[in-house]
Amino acid sequence: MADTARHGRKSFAFHAHESGTRHPLVAAAMVLPLAALLLFLFGGFEQVAAQASSVGAMLGR
Repeated sequence: MADTARHGRKSFAFHAHESGTRHPLVAAAMVLPLAALLLFLFGGFEQVAAQASSVGAMLGR
């Protein structure tokens, strides 16, 4: 019960546990869908394409 008091009621209710860092692939799987959505919503795709084109031109491709 002391463990419950230390973590709080919400932590106990959702069975949260202390863990180390999450695996990088799990972190990427969590972030990439949101990043793709934001890229689409704010028109970032054109900016990324323009930047890639500029870098390609600088490299002579």
